[in-house]
Amino acid sequence: MSESPVRTPAAQLPTRFGRFEAVAFRFPSGAEHLAIVKGDVRGADVLARVHSSCLTGDVLGSERCDCGPQLAKALEALEAEGRGVVVYLQQEGRGVGLFNKVRAYHEQDRGANTLEANVKLGLPADARTYDEAAAILRALGVQSVRLMTNNPAKVAALESHGVAVTERLAHQVGENDINRFYLATKRDLMGHLLKA
Repeated sequence: MSESPVRTPAAQLPTRFGRFEAVAFRFPSGAEHLAIVKGDVRGADVLARVHSSCLTGDVLGSERCDCGPQLAKALEALEAEGRGVVVYLQQEGRGVGLFNKVRAYHEQDRGANTLEANVKLGLPADARTYDEAAAILRALGVQSVRLMTNNPAKVAALESHGVAVTERLAHQVGENDINRFYLATKRDLMGHLLKA
């Protein structure tokens, strides 16, 4: 179980998706993450997404992945529900960092799929961890979540760190001609629950 983080007071976060509160967390590891909160999230069955940072998708609108559309859909869902949280983890490139992510993109440009690219570079297929996400949810008073994800490994990881997942909500969005092969690789080789 992750050590308890230091947290900031909640700050207003008005966005194009709605009005939220931002709470930043710093862990003894040095990692800093953000909780984007809508309403009172103390209690059970809280609508939630645990989202790993993707500079290219979330900020630049890259069509190589589905990250930006997934983040937007999650924030729209929180606004519609009036209660929920997105835990935004600084885990760029499935945890290998921005530099290695761009190296992996280069390998993909040469024909490798997203999994092969990481392996070819001597990197793990997925280096993300979710103990700090679980610690953030606990710090916010969340007892259990209805998790927006297509990744069953994320459900299992949160549960292994003491966060009950009462429901997995399919979160498929953002498919296009450019990322179709990427999404098929996530479905066929990485176990993501995506419709063909």
